[in-house]
Amino acid sequence: MSRKLKRIPRFRSEAEERKFWQTHNSSDYVDWSSAMRVQLPNLKLSTTAISLRLPQGLLDRIKTAANKRDVPYQSLIKVWLTEKADAE
Repeated sequence: MSRKLKRIPRFRSEAEERKFWQTHNSSDYVDWSSAMRVQLPNLKLSTTAISLRLPQGLLDRIKTAANKRDVPYQSLIKVWLTEKADAE
């Protein structure tokens, strides 16, 4: 049995659309059972460069840990920060 879907309204801005979807259930507008999974291989996460001052001893310990894992120390810092942020 197929149910009638509501028509998605036209939005004047991305902010208006965002507000709409925060207050409406998408399953009333989209038949997710017929959705297809897509891959976006060239999609890059947006990043921002930051300057981070660390005590030399801490940086040396991080570099040693990264060297043991055979990864760049900046990558190890990102992994550790992500794990910590996810744990919060």
